[in-house]
Amino acid sequence: MQNPHSLTVVIVAKNEETNIAECVASAAFADAVLVLDSGSTDATASRAAAAGARVVQTDWPGYGSQVARGFGMTDTAWVMSLDADERITPRLRDEILASTRAAQFDGFRIPRISEFCGKVIHHSGWKPDHTLRLGRRDKSGFTDHFLHAHMTLNGVVGDLKSSLIHYSYPNVANVLEKLDRYSTGAARDMQTRGKQDGVGRVVVHGVFAFLRSYVLRRGFLDGSHGLMLAIYNAEYAYYKYIKLMFLAHPPKRPVFPDEGGQ
Repeated sequence: MQNPHSLTVVIVAKNEETNIAECVASAAFADAVLVLDSGSTDATASRAAAAGARVVQTDWPGYGSQVARGFGMTDTAWVMSLDADERITPRLRDEILASTRAAQFDGFRIPRISEFCGKVIHHSGWKPDHTLRLGRRDKSGFTDHFLHAHMTLNGVVGDLKSSLIHYSYPNVANVLEKLDRYSTGAARDMQTRGKQDGVGRVVVHGVFAFLRSYVLRRGFLDGSHGLMLAIYNAEYAYYKYIKLMFLAHPPKRPVFPDEGGQ
């Protein structure tokens, strides 16, 4: 007979050797920790296994589909989605254990607090950040939109009070890498959904993203890091629409004058 309080924490990862051991360790209270490794070329898999996780090598169908796949590989009553750059604090651990035993809700949103290049961000649209991560396995699913993929629940949702720690952007190199990767994925997703492109949209969305983050969401209260984050958000909006435009109209190699052009 299944333990009605049993829990599996599902982690999707690729090339996360600097994060994975601490992430798995923070989830060690669960009945099982499942890491889906989508082709890491570093020590992610071995470090996850050494930390006590069950590691499964897979392809990469997309973030949401990967988490949903992980949910399907579990046999516990409860599942939780956790990213490699996130940590479950002792206080959150205790609240998770108490909440899954209370049986009052079918799933829970968890507040998340994130950092940007070494500073905890309290404004800029990053806080409050309540994200559905924990649910009964038979009621839980995951959408497959790039970046906006999220857990779904067919049931009653409650809210936990303790926060999930998110080491989101530890340094500038990571910021630039994610800017390129996220904007590319978002552009492909927008193309699939029939979003319109155009130079005007590029400019408008970039400017609005900056103003929304820095002014409307009070990013200026986060100091210089709030300014940097607002610039990042503007660049993300700018590049995803630029990439969408070039997906729809791929650039052609120009002909220079001494090659026969005018």
